[in-house]
Amino acid sequence: MKALYLILHRKWFDAIASGEKLKEYRDRTLYWQRRIEGHKHTEIHFCNGYRKEAPFMRVEYKGWHKTVLEGKPVYALALGKVLEIRNHP
Repeated sequence: MKALYLILHRKWFDAIASGEKLKEYRDRTLYWQRRIEGHKHTEIHFCNGYRKEAPFMRVEYKGWHKTVLEGKPVYALALGKVLEIRNHP
């Protein structure tokens, strides 16, 4: 298993945890290109903040594609099943 680690605001964390949000977006920059393209991630690990006890979630990763969102080029990360949630009400 190779995981991509991402930090999220609470609103988006909750939307993914509930199954409402099925894609996560990241700007198409050199930073994200290095982290996404050419890697064989199987999961995305989301944290809601940087605290040790921050809400944490493991989600199945279904791949990515390039797209445009609100006029900006982005990576669209396809999300699968939520595999685990910790420290989340």
